[in-house]
Amino acid sequence: MQQGPDLALRREELLRALIEAQLDLGGLAYEMAIRNAMRPDLLVARAASVQVLDAELQEVERMLRAERTGAVGSCAGCGAPHSGGAAYCWQCGSELLQRVGAEAIARV
Repeated sequence: MQQGPDLALRREELLRALIEAQLDLGGLAYEMAIRNAMRPDLLVARAASVQVLDAELQEVERMLRAERTGAVGSCAGCGAPHSGGAAYCWQCGSELLQRVGAEAIARV
């Protein structure tokens, strides 16, 4: 797993690639529209590649945030960051770990 400056560099590369891919997607849609030749299959394929870049960027940003703060996630209720071992949100008290009943454990 990459750490520190490598992650920051990867974040910058991904951000540039994402911006370029978004601009290309917009340009493609524009060109298709002015020519009245829409090709949804091409737009969906290009949008999928943008989505892959965005997902990787979000993961790299999550790892960078964890490095800086020790946080590994955020509360679904209030959005506050939390560490990997936290059972309850420090801000709103929501449970962070999913409860599993004895019957579910017995099946495993």
